[in-house]
Amino acid sequence: MNKGELTKSVAEATNMSQAEAGRAVDAVFDAISGAVKSRDSVAIAGFGTFVAKTRGAREGRNPATGEKIQIAEKTSAAFKPASVLKDI
Repeated sequence: MNKGELTKSVAEATNMSQAEAGRAVDAVFDAISGAVKSRDSVAIAGFGTFVAKTRGAREGRNPATGEKIQIAEKTSAAFKPASVLKDI
């Protein structure tokens, strides 16, 4: 399912127009993105939790030359599914 199909599904389930449902879907995604960027977690009961995870700095290798390089610390979004989704 892509974003357009999700929007259409929300519109049908809520008797909204597709434009209104699209704005609602965008608002949900914006709220989740904003919270994760602020390093807050977003827990949705029965679905899962969105969190910001930080990977520490480490040493790696350039695969072409074999030279050692330093890889910087990185923060990215992660999703932990609820147990209901894990059983699917």
